Amino acid sequence: MSPATDAAAAFRTIHGTAPAGVWSAPGRVNLIGEHTDYNDGFVLPFALPHRLAAAASPREDGILSVATLGDDGQLQRSGELKIADLAPGSVDGWAAYPAGVAWVLRDQGFANGADLVIAGDVPSGAGLSSSHALECAVSLALLGLAGLELDGSRTDVPTRPQVARWVQRSENDFVGAPTGLLDQTASLCCTESHVLFLDVRSGEQEQVPFGLAEAGLQVLIMDTRTKHSHAEGGYGERRRGTERAAELLGVKALRDVTVDGLDDVLDRLPEDLVPLVRHVVTENQRVLETVELLRAGRLAEIGPYLDASHVSMRDDYRISTAELDLAVDSARAAGALGSRMTGGGFGGSAIALVRDADLDRVKEAVEAAYEKAGYRRPRMFTAVPSRGAGRDEL
Repeated sequence: MSPATDAAAAFRTIHGTAPAGVWSAPGRVNLIGEHTDYNDGFVLPFALPHRLAAAASPREDGILSVATLGDDGQLQRSGELKIADLAPGSVDGWAAYPAGVAWVLRDQGFANGADLVIAGDVPSGAGLSSSHALECAVSLALLGLAGLELDGSRTDVPTRPQVARWVQRSENDFVGAPTGLLDQTASLCCTESHVLFLDVRSGEQEQVPFGLAEAGLQVLIMDTRTKHSHAEGGYGERRRGTERAAELLGVKALRDVTVDGLDDVLDRLPEDLVPLVRHVVTENQRVLETVELLRAGRLAEIGPYLDASHVSMRDDYRISTAELDLAVDSARAAGALGSRMTGGGFGGSAIALVRDADLDRVKEAVEAAYEKAGYRRPRMFTAVPSRGAGRDEL
């Protein structure tokens, strides 16, 4: 069973009929380029094979009803929401995410009601962007019910980057989480067997080949199973700090600070902002150098950049945790070519670039280190770059 078939079956259970359609969107892993997106910088994500699907049918009464199929097979339903009355703060909990999408689309002229049933297998709370997968799937479903398929032939259809910005607005202004543009764009725009090199400022995208199998490599995801939430204070504090630094430096965003000029810039900043700026500027440079290696097909050589990225997030941005550090350090010691935490931080997941022959040894080393430390056993799986959001054929 796939998320799409699960969502369609759950829809039939609730509503007694098949949905008009099913749309799904993937979670994502950011290979490198963390906390650079809201600084107009560079990011390099790829889409996971794990997806969230939204089975949907239209309603004529302006009501949005949403149900989700839990990991335990139980259905959880929100109350009926009148789209015309949606406003920030009006919906709490998980229902705020689909409601926020409906709120944004209402302002774009798409105010029709819908019945939605959500199902999927993106691990929640793991820093793999399950909330954005949900929002992207819902946005495609609501647009699809209005006759606007993103890859169709109509000229009035919004672009994927445009929908990504709408989803970002729903997250920022309705849910209240100050996320950047990385996750939404990755879920909507990534393609199979590639990483997405995104210049957040210009919107320019490049699909960079990432042929792991051909290189004899794997990306191991290590979910620490510790709490991760963008809506809490640490993420927002870091973002406000970088924005304050840009203002003090007289630049539009930290993207405008180069590695060559970094030392002079840091001398002009208050002590508390120095490590934040150092991380963002050096992380942008690491993305650029990683992309150059990938363009040349030198996948196995990007490990040191992953390592340096983690050190920067641990020591300068200060968003790692003991569990993340242990996963990263254990993977490296067992032979990983490089490893780093991924996502917003304060919990969630780390990744490791591993040779095929070393995969089992790395996994066993991480599990053993967690057991010795008394931590909950991590959830680990390998991930290949997968397709972005779209309509599913059942």
